[in-house]
Amino acid sequence: MILPIYVYGQPVLRKVAEDITPDYPNLKELIVNMFETMDHADGVGLAAPQIGLPIRVVVIDLDVLSDDYPEYKGFRKAYINAHIHEMSGEEENMEEGCLSLPGIHENVKRFNKIHVTYMDENMVEHDEVVEGYLARVMQHEFDHLEGKMFIDHISPLRKQMIKGKLNAMLKGKAHCNYKTKTVRI
Repeated sequence: MILPIYVYGQPVLRKVAEDITPDYPNLKELIVNMFETMDHADGVGLAAPQIGLPIRVVVIDLDVLSDDYPEYKGFRKAYINAHIHEMSGEEENMEEGCLSLPGIHENVKRFNKIHVTYMDENMVEHDEVVEGYLARVMQHEFDHLEGKMFIDHISPLRKQMIKGKLNAMLKGKAHCNYKTKTVRI
């Protein structure tokens, strides 16, 4: 089932998400719905707060990028109770966008190496060091679990330059090709 994506201004996007237990109701169905919602919106990642749930669940699909990144052929994973413990390596600057910030793309500096722990869909625990583009996507998506968005990483000047677009979103004027849930102030 395709769910509406919560847009900038929705309070759930600024809450720190909670860990869940293995008996969380309908978890498998939720993950399927999150993948379907993300696919419909042409995203590569989606965090549960983006569909209104303040829980630590993220889905990532990098298969769509496998022409440029062959190592991600068939890569489609769910991350439950994900936490970043350390960021290291070099900081790399790259343009990012977000399904919760339609029409906004900005350059964001992120570390190219992270240490993460999470559980997969089968509730198997993982403790990994992740590098490269996946590390960037994980940082972006896991930020949502901490109540952060990529615009929190841009300069005050850049933030001022997109203020009009952000204010439009706060007024319920988000233009995109997928279902959204906006706040109207």
